[in-house]
Amino acid sequence: MSTQIKYAYKRHNTWVYRRTYPQHLQSLLGSSLKQSLKTADAKTAKARVAELNQTFINIVKEAEQHVSANTGKDFANSTDHSVRVPVARPRYHHARFVGERLVKGLAAVYLTYQSERLRPGSYKAVRFATELLVSHLRTNKLGDITQAQGREVLSLIAQLSPNVRKHAKAKEASLNQLAELSAELEPGHTLAPQTQARIWKHMLQVFDWCVEQGELTTNPWEHLTIREKPEVYPHKVLTDEQVVTLLQAKDRVLSGALLFGLLTGMRSGEICGLLASDVTRKGNLGWFIRIQPNEHRQLKSKAAEREVPLHAKLEQLLDTSLPKQGRLFPTLTVDKVVKAYAKLRIAYPNLTATVFHSTRKWFITQCERTGVPEHYTATLVGHHSARSANKLTYALYSGGISDAQKREIVDGIRLPDWEGLS
Repeated sequence: MSTQIKYAYKRHNTWVYRRTYPQHLQSLLGSSLKQSLKTADAKTAKARVAELNQTFINIVKEAEQHVSANTGKDFANSTDHSVRVPVARPRYHHARFVGERLVKGLAAVYLTYQSERLRPGSYKAVRFATELLVSHLRTNKLGDITQAQGREVLSLIAQLSPNVRKHAKAKEASLNQLAELSAELEPGHTLAPQTQARIWKHMLQVFDWCVEQGELTTNPWEHLTIREKPEVYPHKVLTDEQVVTLLQAKDRVLSGALLFGLLTGMRSGEICGLLASDVTRKGNLGWFIRIQPNEHRQLKSKAAEREVPLHAKLEQLLDTSLPKQGRLFPTLTVDKVVKAYAKLRIAYPNLTATVFHSTRKWFITQCERTGVPEHYTATLVGHHSARSANKLTYALYSGGISDAQKREIVDGIRLPDWEGLS
């Protein structure tokens, strides 16, 4: 005996809802409400019929109110098709097995999601790792991915060389092809374990997101890890000799930004986004600069929002070289900073193993060597405040150091002596 459902019938193994509108409303609504229930299961169909019955009642109620408000109009012969009843119908989707979707399709959705929530620099790393994953598993169904494939991907990541992406042959190359190119073009050179771990983490996050979306029950690679323990290899702190090299170079792109990095401890992104309006005068304490989010840049954390006194050398730079309106460095971007500093490393071999961020490390080192307490320095450079010896958390219990204390610290910073610098 076939199943019977009021207001529904089965057509081509799919239940379809149909219910006729009252005759006096058909000129406004049409003859009936008809909609596929997108299922062959009777129990599911009954539940969806109940939802659509409520929708039907709401539509009829809205139409009745419209007719009552316009009594006297001939709706039967009306040619006005602009009338709309503002009731939304439920939308149904065909059932789908978990893990049936292809990696390439879901990866595209995942990248769209991440592009809306991440900053460009962070998104670039996520996109690279996701594209490597897609290049290797493009036509695989999520549910078919195995741990053996995960181990294969880990092995290929371990074969990549640091600069392989810069070669022309690497454009649109798959993970397999990049591994082969690495062996061919840079034999013996592979990514640091820390970089491998970062790429692998971004790949795992794709599957974690699929689990959150109900596309997978578990992450198939969650128990796989980089074999070699990742270690952090921080860039070196600038020596006084290297600082002299940077200042004497008088680089056309970086000279002003380097001074700001050395004498305020600012990050490159913070320097690139500085505005002339961020500079303010505080009486006899001199000039300060406000580091805050604006339309040109965001900040790394809430702690990064701060005020820093300007060193006498920077006040001189503001008076003589920098714009009085808009951005202080209008053509500078983080990308340009990175590339310009890389050129300096090539031109001056003694700068090897340093980066622009090393200027920030030099500033912090000078603070330490002049006896500045750690939490004072944290306030100036925008770090989350440290704990004192008795475990007091300054960020929670302290109102922060005064502007006079900040001024005293900055005035105590001395650039190394070099010819031409007064």
